[in-house]
Amino acid sequence: MDFYPIAIEKLIEEFAKLPGIGHKTAQRLTLHVLNLPREEVKEFAEALMKARGTIRYCSVCGNFTDSETCAICSNPNRDESTICVIEQPKDIMSIEKIREYNGVYHVLHGAISPMSGKGPDDIHLKELIRRINGSVKEIIVATNPNVEGEATAMYISKILKPLGVKVTRIAHGIPVGGDLEYADEVTLSKALEGRVEL
Repeated sequence: MDFYPIAIEKLIEEFAKLPGIGHKTAQRLTLHVLNLPREEVKEFAEALMKARGTIRYCSVCGNFTDSETCAICSNPNRDESTICVIEQPKDIMSIEKIREYNGVYHVLHGAISPMSGKGPDDIHLKELIRRINGSVKEIIVATNPNVEGEATAMYISKILKPLGVKVTRIAHGIPVGGDLEYADEVTLSKALEGRVEL
């Protein structure tokens, strides 16, 4: 596109690298930023640099934090006997929104994916095993309901059950408000598999 100056093209390219941002959205974001007052652009850039410079992973669970341990791991009111295993830190935000879970987390930072060359040693499983002690009663595996997530869940179950820990999997199936006619075969199969007595 020769009708934009190089600096604008570069900014569009950078925005388009963000997940879920296509070229048109990147273009809209770029034009929005260019129309902001200089001070707001400076604050935005400083916020990006500060977050990138100060945010790290919790030494216990792998969540985002700006100190040694995250707010969840350092909260004495959390139930440390239950660990919810998730793929990415963003999954913690999703679970925390429902305000039903009071245990702690363990972030794998990925899932087992032989097609992508990711095996058990490429995700944070060793760190999870190190956290298993006499006080941990249950591991809830909340990996994504796809091939990689299922493979990871099965592997975790296989390595943790011999340690005497209860390993559970979050339920899968028809979402609340969903219609059966729009559900695929795998979803329906999982819904039937995970049925509960009324």
